[in-house]
Amino acid sequence: MTSRPGSPPRFLGLAVAQMGPVHLSDSRQSVVARLVDMLRQAHSRGAEFVTFPELALTTFFPRYWMTEEEAHERFFERSMPGPVTQPLFDEARRLGVGFYLGYAELTEDGRGFNSAVIVGRDGNIAGRYRKIHLPGHSEHKPEAPFQHLEKKFFEVGDLGFRAFDTDGVRMGMCLCNDRRWPETYRVMALQGAEVVVLGYNTPSLNIHWNEPTHLRTTTHLISLQANAYQNGIWVAAAAKCGSEDGHHMIGSSVIVAPSGEIVARTVSEEDEVICVRADLALGAHFREHVFNFAKHRRPEHYRLIVERTGAGDPLP
Repeated sequence: MTSRPGSPPRFLGLAVAQMGPVHLSDSRQSVVARLVDMLRQAHSRGAEFVTFPELALTTFFPRYWMTEEEAHERFFERSMPGPVTQPLFDEARRLGVGFYLGYAELTEDGRGFNSAVIVGRDGNIAGRYRKIHLPGHSEHKPEAPFQHLEKKFFEVGDLGFRAFDTDGVRMGMCLCNDRRWPETYRVMALQGAEVVVLGYNTPSLNIHWNEPTHLRTTTHLISLQANAYQNGIWVAAAAKCGSEDGHHMIGSSVIVAPSGEIVARTVSEEDEVICVRADLALGAHFREHVFNFAKHRRPEHYRLIVERTGAGDPLP
């Protein structure tokens, strides 16, 4: 990708580190070792920032019925970094590579969130996010092939969609189901976001309705491509995928340009690194011309977006 005439070139070595399965029997230490290895791979290919998946440190535990107390004890992080994750932060600092990491956060007052952090090249946290669009259910569904209990184990995020200045780049972040909602990207784009990074764990089987499996990937890609284009941003999306203890999740980790084009995509359902030299000026071109918010947006006509949660009657 190259910038358009009149836009000074600015490049970011942007990588996605897809993860294959993390099983119930896998230790945190072994998972962090995998992350460190992919961080090194990305650095060797010129990456300055690496995107890891949602809930990267454990299996996707919301598929299992258990008490909140058991989930907190087995799968949540009480600090970030903590003793087990510190090596990842240390290696990032040594290599001078930033990263995004999704994990289950337990606050000091016992609240649980599906969270992510952006870490700068100095190894320090530059921004934090807590998932807002929680999918699934909170009640037990014993007839289902597995559970999707994000509404049981996590509270709705309370930090909003924000953009963070990270090593000279304005970056936003979200998690999994957030990527399907256009408001997610627009709010960050209105704060000047140039890159949005995200992780996801998307099951191949939809337990709520009979959705053809191929649509799980199709709608995933459409959401990323449309929102990258309509906001003039780069989007980097990292899956945790493959079959975790018999439960399959989609892969198709991608990096999408502000043109809406997929410029890198994984080909496996295992640990895999993809990397591009992202021209940030390309996004500036789209934000200056096609989607010049200051020039063309008419928020007075968009009031229903924030006034209504569900569909209602037409306006008089």
